[in-house]
Amino acid sequence: MAAPRLALVVATTVAVLAALLLASSEPASAAVSCSDVTSSVAPCLGYAMGTTASPSPACCTGVRSLNSRASSTADRQATCACLKSMTSRLGGGGGVSMGNAASIPSKCGVSVGVPISPNVDCSKIN
Repeated sequence: MAAPRLALVVATTVAVLAALLLASSEPASAAVSCSDVTSSVAPCLGYAMGTTASPSPACCTGVRSLNSRASSTADRQATCACLKSMTSRLGGGGGVSMGNAASIPSKCGVSVGVPISPNVDCSKIN
């Protein structure tokens, strides 16, 4: 029972952090896979769930890396769609503090131009 809950929490955290990938507007050739996204934001789970006081250095490194890799519109939209799909399959929720999750970009020094929400319309991402 703990494993499905953890998967749900990870998926929700990933979806909430999807907006991190939406800030950059410069084209790049590297595509971002769902496994890249999951592994990059996994270190943020403790902070997103409220079990740590701040994002870990590994969390911020992953967030910055992800933000720089998802630099084309196609990459950002594909990443967003992947995250939304994961969240839909698992149902959302699961103990994530939306306030903590939304504060990760600023706490990690990453600027995003969209609200951090699991309800982002991926088709409107530029």
